Amino acid sequence: MTSTSSAPAVAQRDRGSDFAALSHEVRRAGLLDRRRGYYVTRIVLNLAVLVAGCAAFVAIGDSWWQLFMAVFFAVLFTQLSFIGHDAGHKQIFRTRRANDVVGRLHGGLVGLSYDWWVGKHTRHHANPNHEDDDPDLDIAALAFTRGQGGAKRGFLRWMAKHQAYLFFPLLLAEGLNLHLCGIRHVWRGGGEPRRLEAGLLAAHFAGYLTAVFVVLSPLTGIVFILVHQGLWGVYMGCSFAPNHKGMPTLAKGHQLDFLRRQVLTSRDVRGGRWVDFVLGGLNYQIEHHLFPSMPRPNLRHAQALVESFCGRRGIDYAQCGLLRSYGYVLKHLHEVGAPLRQRAARD
Repeated sequence: MTSTSSAPAVAQRDRGSDFAALSHEVRRAGLLDRRRGYYVTRIVLNLAVLVAGCAAFVAIGDSWWQLFMAVFFAVLFTQLSFIGHDAGHKQIFRTRRANDVVGRLHGGLVGLSYDWWVGKHTRHHANPNHEDDDPDLDIAALAFTRGQGGAKRGFLRWMAKHQAYLFFPLLLAEGLNLHLCGIRHVWRGGGEPRRLEAGLLAAHFAGYLTAVFVVLSPLTGIVFILVHQGLWGVYMGCSFAPNHKGMPTLAKGHQLDFLRRQVLTSRDVRGGRWVDFVLGGLNYQIEHHLFPSMPRPNLRHAQALVESFCGRRGIDYAQCGLLRSYGYVLKHLHEVGAPLRQRAARD
């Protein structure tokens, strides 16, 4: 269930019909129907909380109590990012245009390029845990396969050796990385969407920095930004990391059909409605990868259906608790770095 080697070869006997059969069950259950009422309520509540948080930020003024507000905004920014994620998958409305409007506005609220993220995330969904084609496995500071670890040189090689210990500290920089990737994307220019996003990002950073340094002293403001952006990065990383890391990786020429490619490389996280909220529905990663446009509140209903279907077809279905999922991630990273540590010990 948590193997780190390439997925086993699978005979292809009539398996093209498996996903069609599962899709029929899902559609018959109405699980692909839009849930606009849910999303309108969620968006309105998030925006109301954002307004209240901004008012509280101004009312508290220049105080170290603002560090609690930094934690608050880290959580809220992640919840806003989850809405952008759902919009990118057309979970909210049926048309791409309407979803893009919601996605770009939420990207602007948190300082993230929606267009950049959609392009990257689409490639991930098409090739989950693929050694060459999944952009989520192409992270310079980490090695997710032994081949990647062996290719590291210099300081990055040292990091790969100790990456299990460095993983969570590295997530403190993920927020900054997301901002920089978005800025690089719009800086290259090209087309109306990028010009629109350039304006949204400029408005975000101008408003954010102005609010921080008008309300707070320079020292308090800098610490506030570090805490807020660092914890936002940790929360975002902790929301996405349990989904695939430590699951089988795929190499060029693999013979897995769509259904097995998505199920065998993904992991669900148990925990009920509390985990549903904390992870924004990403804890139902198998169902999300099989049906990316399925609205978030329907994923928990699809889980039992998909697990039962996989059981009848003899397909491994990985599921565990939240803390154990992080344990699998760290174990996998530690095992990938093992040959490098052994080689260093011999030298």
